[in-house]
Amino acid sequence: MFERPRAGERAILVHLELDPSFDNELLGELSELATTAGADTVATVTGKRRAPDPRLFIGKGKAEEVKAAVKANQAELVIFNHQLSPSQERNLEALCECRVLDRTGLILDIFAQRARTHEGKLQVELAQLKHIGTRLRGGWTHLSRQKSAIGMRGPGETQLETDRRLIKVRIATLKERLEKVQRSRDTGRRAREKVPVPVVAMVGYTNAGKSTLFNALTDSKVYAADKLFATLDPTVRRAAWPDAPELALADTVGFIRHLPHDLVAAFRATLTEVREADLLLHVVDVIEDGRDERISTVQGVLEEIGAEGVPQLVVYNKVDLTGLTPRIESGEDGKPRATWVSAHTGAGLDLLAEAIEARACGDLVEEWLELGPAAGAARAGLFERGAVRGEEPREDGGWRLKVRLPAGELAKLHAALRLHEGSRAEAMG
Repeated sequence: MFERPRAGERAILVHLELDPSFDNELLGELSELATTAGADTVATVTGKRRAPDPRLFIGKGKAEEVKAAVKANQAELVIFNHQLSPSQERNLEALCECRVLDRTGLILDIFAQRARTHEGKLQVELAQLKHIGTRLRGGWTHLSRQKSAIGMRGPGETQLETDRRLIKVRIATLKERLEKVQRSRDTGRRAREKVPVPVVAMVGYTNAGKSTLFNALTDSKVYAADKLFATLDPTVRRAAWPDAPELALADTVGFIRHLPHDLVAAFRATLTEVREADLLLHVVDVIEDGRDERISTVQGVLEEIGAEGVPQLVVYNKVDLTGLTPRIESGEDGKPRATWVSAHTGAGLDLLAEAIEARACGDLVEEWLELGPAAGAARAGLFERGAVRGEEPREDGGWRLKVRLPAGELAKLHAALRLHEGSRAEAMG
């Protein structure tokens, strides 16, 4: 047996090429993930195989090479750019005499560091317990009361069974708490539906610049940094550009290749904002060589959470690093389908705001509305939405409002006001 160190900062990275289409971006991404988690990469081991080895994943010879690298660099941690089975992880730890972490465990560790809200912490813990539950081992056999030796016979359970039972209980508790949080979110969502406001959710590959763009569009101060998963917890704010219509913008967690399924499942409640949004801003890092593959990854996650049918506006970010000119690209229907901007410098954000309005709000119509004295609630709702552009009092105590709304919503408002006035007149008669 070996003593597992409490902290693993000196790390060996391992990547096995199983696909002929392998490129260095995958290995570079693993290095970024390790740095984000706080590891100091001291060596990298790569290799090729047709298929993973059932016992050690990388084969006996390559495993010995990893063991030698661990000893030569006094490493405390080996990180695999693949998903390992519990038995493979245990076998590699026994051979290398240090901790072994696969890609899933590494991403879960980063999420655990980034979670700030109560809901985020619950979601990450749930995903971690599901992952750990398959990796328990019989290291507590001295506590077992199911042996046949004298004094050890009788009812009881092994410590391993106890751990599994406690994990199941904790998972059930976390699911119950997350359901309560979801009910609270649903209540807030129903309240917003009473005064319908278009919801625009920002999605994209991690470190594409979503949070920087979110801050620029909402005048917020959400944490943004040149790191993977710099922002984990979702944030919703109102649009803050000049003459902006009433819009709710939601910043969400970034996606990544091979995102753990348990993590996607745990964050399914949070990503409800994405599924039920009126428009998705798909933020793409324009300077990334593998941007097409990253776009495909995001689309895959959107399909997994049931959001593939939500309309999208692609936002190519960081044009200031390319010399490209900010612009809007329109589709065959004449509606904006993509914009080229720089969230860092602000270049093209006016064009992006124009594109968002065109896609999320439809055809905006500006006209004067006549509201009677009894239409105070409707007046308050229009002000709350930010749809009022001017107001004049009427002699009868009512109001004359200049509003800016999508044509469809304006027609519904006219019908509701006529119905309300007709009911009021009938009641007075």
